[in-house]
Amino acid sequence: MEYFTGLLDTSSVVLPPEYVQLAEALSQQDHGRWCNALLHLGWQQGSQVDPVRQTHPHLVPFEALPEEVKTAKRRLFLDNFKIVLAMGYRLAMQASEANPPPGTNTTPSPPLQVPQLAGENSPANIRLASLVALRNELINLQPATPDLHTALGDMLLQQGQPILAYDVVMAGLHRWPDNLRLQQLLALSLARSGATQAANQLLAELVQMGQRDEQTLGLYARTHKDLWKQSRDPEQRQRHLTLAFQEYLEAYRHSRSIWTGINAATMAVMAGDLALAQTLAEEVRQFSLTALAEKTTQEQDTYWVLATLGEAELILNHWDAAAQYYTQAAQRGASRYGDLSSSYRNAALLMRHFNQEVETLNQWFSLPRVAVFCGHRVDQPGRSVPRFPAELERPVYQAIYERLKSLGTYVGFASAASGGDILFLEALLDLGGELNIVLPYNQEQFVADAVQDQPSDEATDDWLARFQRVLSHAREVIIASDHKPKDDAISYEYSNRLLHGLASMRAQQLQTSLVPLAVWDGQPGDGHGGTAHTVSYWRQWNDHVDIVDLAALLARHCPDQGLGSQPSSPPISIPPAAADTQREICALLFADVVHFTDLKEDQVLQFSQCFLGAIAQLSDQMPVPPLMKNTWGDALYYVFASVEQAGTFALDLCDLMQTTQWEHHHLPPDMNLRIALHAGPVYRNVDPITGQVNYVGNHVNHAARIEPITPPGRVYASQAFAAMAASENVQAFTCDYVGQVLWAKHYGSFPTYHVHRG
Repeated sequence: MEYFTGLLDTSSVVLPPEYVQLAEALSQQDHGRWCNALLHLGWQQGSQVDPVRQTHPHLVPFEALPEEVKTAKRRLFLDNFKIVLAMGYRLAMQASEANPPPGTNTTPSPPLQVPQLAGENSPANIRLASLVALRNELINLQPATPDLHTALGDMLLQQGQPILAYDVVMAGLHRWPDNLRLQQLLALSLARSGATQAANQLLAELVQMGQRDEQTLGLYARTHKDLWKQSRDPEQRQRHLTLAFQEYLEAYRHSRSIWTGINAATMAVMAGDLALAQTLAEEVRQFSLTALAEKTTQEQDTYWVLATLGEAELILNHWDAAAQYYTQAAQRGASRYGDLSSSYRNAALLMRHFNQEVETLNQWFSLPRVAVFCGHRVDQPGRSVPRFPAELERPVYQAIYERLKSLGTYVGFASAASGGDILFLEALLDLGGELNIVLPYNQEQFVADAVQDQPSDEATDDWLARFQRVLSHAREVIIASDHKPKDDAISYEYSNRLLHGLASMRAQQLQTSLVPLAVWDGQPGDGHGGTAHTVSYWRQWNDHVDIVDLAALLARHCPDQGLGSQPSSPPISIPPAAADTQREICALLFADVVHFTDLKEDQVLQFSQCFLGAIAQLSDQMPVPPLMKNTWGDALYYVFASVEQAGTFALDLCDLMQTTQWEHHHLPPDMNLRIALHAGPVYRNVDPITGQVNYVGNHVNHAARIEPITPPGRVYASQAFAAMAASENVQAFTCDYVGQVLWAKHYGSFPTYHVHRG
């Protein structure tokens, strides 16, 4: 033990629950060998390498190492030691076999075993909140090796969390920019979050640098497969299809891996070479059967082997066998939504190609549906006509629980007010689901308004405790606005639209469907932001809204209190906004001219007439004019009624910058803009100085902080803008995740998106 004696100061080891959860996740991924490698704690100096006696001639006593080496070794050891302990291993000081202490049992210890986890009915995403906490810790701390970044990034990808994985991997790449595995995981994070072109470019650079290993080539082929599916140009589609097949096939011939082999077979089907596809599929099928037997014997993860067998049987047109293998894979990979989604995409391709019903896949896979929720609050004291009395709490919870379970909905988005919101989140939590919460404004004010808005008593204290519990289990808690002005309903409407958009984005990531679910009494609401208004908004974008009929429950369980005879679903009309409404949800654009201060005096007038004149002409050509436009010096500020108008104009601005030869106007040839987009509630007023209409508020400041960190020639947007675009099913452009970016003027770090044409 000489080498490690100085490291074993276990009193300094703090083992937070996040490490326990990560360790359990690692053990599910067959990382037992890796963890065993960390347990070489009893090695000492000897004349020769002897794994049994744990001796090595190059070892020296720890005390003899230089101080900086000892510091580095301590840090490396503690990083790894936390995971080893969390996985259930225990350290035992191994005495010399020649002179064991009196009374010591000299029987060799059994091999270290990875502890068994909870049964298959315990979804892995119950641990998601802990993994998110560890993700936050890793981003802020500096582990000694990239191992934690790669392991956590891999696990988050398995659970269908590409954006969270992206942040973890990027944090690792800041310290280890040349780490191949981190680069591969970055590409996979980009691909799974929809940023296919960026992933393809990253992998193309790796391939050009000589990285032609199976993982890099397979991922590179995957991005060409995605681009093939996305492209509308026949020549581009054929090019991407050919490249996807060629790269998969090369990787397979080098490695004989079932992963690249089955993808090569699927791409051969898509290319029209069914004979080659079935030859490859039969080869892969035989390899997979052997691998399945080995992994089953060794109690290793069999998800990908089973999914590969399912895909091979589809190519061979063995439908019943495919169904059996895919069903088994879905059982083994329960809650690994990212992996399930990846398998589903290939299966859907093949089913469509062979003119089979794609809906059949829903019987084979266990992909969760995503729910977005709204609902009435529990009745407050003094309400004259009961709508949601406390006696209905249990029936409403049971109705939500059963509806979620029957729909297979285990990913949810909601606010967290007392009543329907918290009951929805609790039902989701009890089902082992993923919670995502959007609060309309800061937590302290929200609790006072919507959770504990009565003097503290047993009932309100209970709702507060339940509020805190669901927040502690949430994957993410987003604050839509910093503050809510008095008597303002727009804050609630804004947060409900964000909820719908974020849920839509999550459903797209998981290749699954969105289920809008409401606890609603069926009556028209009092205005913007209420349940009736939100249901009406949802119906613009969704074919069906699932309703838990609160009026019917009231009539059934509280017949003496309710108005259960009223119709449960009358037509809804959104009340028109009052003429003097000051706050509106708008899309905001800020732009700044790159290197404006470098212009010479005789170029300033040209800039005003030609550069700004071209932008003015572009905005004058818009089918729907902006609500407001302004400029000062080198800055532009536009306000639009919709995110689609703002995003389209921003990209038109980019095109104008790239297609105009500014040198012909006696301006620098590299004239360009940084363009930023955001959406949120803002005040509409008349500027007392200019007499012109203006839009002001904290969300204007939010938009202004994005522009300085935007690369020239690009359009960056806030998460809110991307969510609103997803909510409204905007097809004119795409929003790809960039990462948690530090915005200008110490404003903070926020999720940021790159806006471009699809």
